[in-house]
Amino acid sequence: MLPGNRPVYLNLFRLRLPLMGWVSILHRLSGALLFILLPLMVWSFSLTLSGEAGFERVLAWRSTPFIKWLMLVLVWAFAHHFFAGLRHLALDIHWGVRLHSARRSSLAVLLVSGMVALLAAWGLFS
Repeated sequence: MLPGNRPVYLNLFRLRLPLMGWVSILHRLSGALLFILLPLMVWSFSLTLSGEAGFERVLAWRSTPFIKWLMLVLVWAFAHHFFAGLRHLALDIHWGVRLHSARRSSLAVLLVSGMVALLAAWGLFS
C-alpha cells in the first residue's frame, strides 16, 4: 500500500444517508432488538400462563415506567420490522424500485411504524 493511499477513518455519524438507507439500518436494528429481547418476552408470557400469581406479577411489572417504555420500544421495533420487511419483499420482486417510489415507500414505513408506536403510547401511558 502506498503512503498516500492509507485507509480513511469512516465516521458513520457524519454520513448523509438517504431515507432508504435509514429505513434499511433501522430494519436491521429492530430485528436485532427483537431477537435479543425474545427470551424475555417468552419468559414473561410463560409467567402469565403459569397461574394467577404469575399473571398478577407481570401486571405489576407492566405498571412501572421502565417496562412501559420497553414495551413501547418493542411495539415500534415490531411495527418497523414488519413494514420494512414488507417493503423489502416488494423490492425483491421489483415493485417500487424506482427512486421516487422507493423514497415514498421508505417514508411510508417510517410514518406507519411511528403511528403504531404513538397508538401504543396512547394505550400504555393513558
